[in-house]
Amino acid sequence: MSPGKLKIFMGYAAGVGKTYKMLEEAHALKADGVDVVVGYFEPHGRKDTIAKTTDLEMIPRRKIEYRGTVFEEMDTPAILSRRPQVCAVDEFPHTNIPGAERAKRWEDVQVLLDAGIDVLTTMNIQHLESLNDQVWHITGIRVRETIPDWVVQRADEVVMMDLTPQALLNRLERGVVYAREKAEQARKNFFREQILVALRELALRQAAHEVEHRLENENTSPEEVPGRRHKILMLVTADPESVMLIRRAKRMGDFMAAECFAVAMQSSTGQDKIEKHLNFARNLHIETRLLEGEDVVSTLLDFARLNQITQIFLARSKVGVSWFRVPSQDLAQSIVRFAKDMQIVIVSQAQPTFDSPAK
Repeated sequence: MSPGKLKIFMGYAAGVGKTYKMLEEAHALKADGVDVVVGYFEPHGRKDTIAKTTDLEMIPRRKIEYRGTVFEEMDTPAILSRRPQVCAVDEFPHTNIPGAERAKRWEDVQVLLDAGIDVLTTMNIQHLESLNDQVWHITGIRVRETIPDWVVQRADEVVMMDLTPQALLNRLERGVVYAREKAEQARKNFFREQILVALRELALRQAAHEVEHRLENENTSPEEVPGRRHKILMLVTADPESVMLIRRAKRMGDFMAAECFAVAMQSSTGQDKIEKHLNFARNLHIETRLLEGEDVVSTLLDFARLNQITQIFLARSKVGVSWFRVPSQDLAQSIVRFAKDMQIVIVSQAQPTFDSPAK
């Protein structure tokens, strides 16, 4: 029996969209006829995320009594008995209550993988063991729940969820991330702007490291394929958020010394806006291409593989808004699902952006 595949949705703080994206992936798999269940979900009172669990089979939590209090943990034996093809497991670094078979949730996930079950899971960068001291220096907080680096390095896919610190603080202020009392506590800890900026930089560095690590483990060495080590592709649309996407990808490219491509699909609508965004990319010395094809996903990925792209940057569009013939959320999901040989970075911005960087 082949082991299951592990896919990690990673961010730098609570509220950047990891669990939401994981549940979107679960829905997409179910729509394709895949047998998928939710092994563990932590709602945190987030209405939009809770709504994403609708129509997904939830495995009931296991109750464990410890020192007179009943706690709820993921029921690993029940999942094994149910034997789904895919299991979504929130909060990968979680420490189980004493009395559970294993000390850590990531160890439970290993059991599921060993049983041939694919797992989707979530974590933040500060829980990576090798970064524990750096996180402590940045935040003054010692993270106790950590995951060994080798566990993340063995993951089949790592999807980085990115969001500007300002947008994240806006979500916190609006009560999207935590209820009021917990939000006040969060502002005194991780949710200070200078800390969020530093953690986000750490996450971007880790994303670059993950790409390099995966390339080093491929059969073909980077020396055999010139320019293979670092190449970034950004998908440009008529959406105003393309400007933000270009800036963010270019910054990452400069950090990694990566070659960057800004590509757009030939379209009968919004072509003038697309051209403005491509001109903005050219002004940043980014190579641009206009692609033609009926199937956006296959056309984009064919170009990416032909040009040996290592990372694809996508903007998370507003729900229901799409510049293609498929819903925006379905497009992003399809790219994530079929670009398994590349790292996907999904970026979003809560504040409105302008149609043109010149404005």
